Formats: sequence, C-alpha cells, structure tokens
Amino acid sequence: MSSNNSSAQAYWKENLRIIMTYLAIWFVVSYGCGILFVDALDQIQFFGFPLGFWFAQQGSIYVFLGLIWAYVFSMNKLDEKYDVHE
Repeated sequence: MSSNNSSAQAYWKENLRIIMTYLAIWFVVSYGCGILFVDALDQIQFFGFPLGFWFAQQGSIYVFLGLIWAYVFSMNKLDEKYDVHE
C-alpha cells in the first residue's frame, strides 16, 4: 500500500506543477500583456490593431484556449505515465 500511496503523491505533485505552470502562463498573458505591458505592446500593429489592445480583447482568450488543449495533452500523458488513464 505504501508504493501505491507514494505513486499517488508523485502523480499529484506533477499534476500541481503542470497546473501552476499553465496558470503562470495565463497570468502573464492576460494580466501582463493586457494591462501591464499594454503601452509597449501598443507600439506594434497586429491585424490593424495595437497589439496590447488585441491581447486584452482577443489574444488572451486564444491563449487560454491553447492552454486548455495543452493541459488536456499534458494530463493524458501524465495519466499514461502513472497508468491511471481510461
């Protein structure tokens, strides 16, 4: 039973690392690009709009959707590693 418990702890430790990584990326893109760095990013045009505005309105949503797909892929890979996949 101890082996099973240590495997479960290792699984959750890796799961939390994945979650924290993706949350950090989401924070940097949504808060950083949309609020903190908006003035610098607005100097760049993207599809005719200032890049900071684009990140605040559209880009952070696209990055969030990409992070969802990346999380699904990462968790499927992690599940297979610990043999808890469907």
